[in-house]
Amino acid sequence: MSIRVVLVDDEAMVRVGLRMVLCAEPDIEVVGEASDGASAVDVVRDTAPDVVLMDVRMPHVDGIEGSRRVLEAVPGTRVVILTTFDEDDYVEAALRSGVSGFLLKVAPPERLVEGVRTVAAGGGLLDPAVTVRVIERFASSPPLRTRRTEVLQTLTARERDVLALIGRGLSNAEIAAELYLGETTVKTHVSSVLAKLGVRDRVQAVVAAYETGHVRPGEA
Repeated sequence: MSIRVVLVDDEAMVRVGLRMVLCAEPDIEVVGEASDGASAVDVVRDTAPDVVLMDVRMPHVDGIEGSRRVLEAVPGTRVVILTTFDEDDYVEAALRSGVSGFLLKVAPPERLVEGVRTVAAGGGLLDPAVTVRVIERFASSPPLRTRRTEVLQTLTARERDVLALIGRGLSNAEIAAELYLGETTVKTHVSSVLAKLGVRDRVQAVVAAYETGHVRPGEA
């Protein structure tokens, strides 16, 4: 079954380019387009996509508000924000809105395709060039005392180790090597951490790790 994608960007030529890249793949289908965050809600409702690629800067309703509306109207939708190097404030706001990832607009086509597949499969996506700056922003803020702070106390020692390494941006394979565990065991721990924190993917786990101070400046 094909991965169903909706494109949201106010520039028609950008949407054409994204469509060309994605539709060249046998397992990906672009099922709808919108030119701003407001119209995106109706398109998502009508097409039930697996992934929404959402530009940040758009007239009327931007990508942050558009993502919030889409996630509120169609819970479970997975949104990937398309961003540029100079949009740190947007990135932080989008992370807090519950999006599943970020991808730089200048990323090569193969990274776009890989990112869509990753998010459709339930994973989170942070472009490496975005990850470091997102981590720096969260790390520079004082820890927040939230429900997740209390939940951290319910994690086992090993789950805490895994969360710290997720916060540093490590993959399951890298975590396995770091902790001398099997990759299957790491996947089990990751799933348990996500469930206990009440987050959908690794992107939101990174947010939780830094918001609560579980990972601090200099540890990434």
